[in-house]
Amino acid sequence: MKHIYLDNAATTPMAPEVIATMTEQMQADFGNASSTHYFGRQAHTVLDTSRHTLAQSIHAKDNELILTSGATESNNTAILQTAKLRAKEGKRIITTAIEHHSVLKPMAYLETQGFDVIYLPVNEQGVIDLADLKAALTPETILVSIMMGNNEVGSHMPIHEIGELVRDSNAWFHTDATQTYGLLDIDVQADNIDLLAVSAHKINGPKQIGFLYVNDAIHLPSFVLGGEQEKKRRAGTENVPAVAGFAKAVELLTPAVKADLQARYAGFKQQLLADLKANDIDFALNAEGADQVGHVVNLWIKGVSTYVLQMNLDLAGFAISGGSACTAGDLEPSHVLIAMYGEDSPRVAESIRISFGHETSSEDVAAFAEALTKIVKRNLAKQAAKG
Repeated sequence: MKHIYLDNAATTPMAPEVIATMTEQMQADFGNASSTHYFGRQAHTVLDTSRHTLAQSIHAKDNELILTSGATESNNTAILQTAKLRAKEGKRIITTAIEHHSVLKPMAYLETQGFDVIYLPVNEQGVIDLADLKAALTPETILVSIMMGNNEVGSHMPIHEIGELVRDSNAWFHTDATQTYGLLDIDVQADNIDLLAVSAHKINGPKQIGFLYVNDAIHLPSFVLGGEQEKKRRAGTENVPAVAGFAKAVELLTPAVKADLQARYAGFKQQLLADLKANDIDFALNAEGADQVGHVVNLWIKGVSTYVLQMNLDLAGFAISGGSACTAGDLEPSHVLIAMYGEDSPRVAESIRISFGHETSSEDVAAFAEALTKIVKRNLAKQAAKG
């Protein structure tokens, strides 16, 4: 049986060029980048070159990037260390109800430490009302943390407008750009972003490597204590092969490649929805009408539970998700869909996430639509027979 991977919002397979780059680095430049001898200098050169590539990808300066183990560490660092540094200035933080858990859990922790966390609601498109943000901003607000693109439904927040509002306040603006990095153009200067988190494994790079962008006017205390790596901002020997692989993944995403991917993903989405309509499947698109990150499609399949759909699709050879990969194994209702539609909405228990990637083909999408059609009709027929 052929297995088809349609869960690229969870992670992506490493590109062959990335694997080749990392293999070469593991063989050639094994030195510790903090060492002053020849082998250390060679590793440090790779580190500097890679950092430059990564910084250029978001229009940042090289010294504004802190290399981390990924977006979870980056988000935790940005949120917790901002709170630690600025607690005397104010204890109000603004975020949204649909953030990734690497943002929501640090926020919950800060609430136990006396911080006032405001969770902005979202509409049925998974987007905040800018008026709500403006009303929530006070002189005591020290941080606004709003994701760039949602990992479950793909809704894209109005980042530029958010940045303009926050710029005129006392707060810093942090965004989790994990699902948009590599697909959308990001300019931290034009969008007035102070802190930004990404992971390499979302763009066909290696796992356990990412970065935190920190505006050079901000001096966060180190989150990981130990050595003086990353200019004393993040202790721990740098994983040079992974950093080089990350940079290679970024190099592969030229403007032409990104434009082609967006066009392909839009085509796959139209194809999938058209096939389901042609087969009389009763469904709805979650976050319909929103400006969306192109690779994510979240569907409400009416009358069939998320668990049944996931299990049967897996048995048929298709990898999809019921929501965030970080919580899918818990079989918990999606906090994103609850925030968008309410906890009593059937969408919460009957939705699946499909996410396309570089290796997805039109044939894959057609095969998935056919399998999903069979599963839905079979399960609805069983339900009808039971009365």
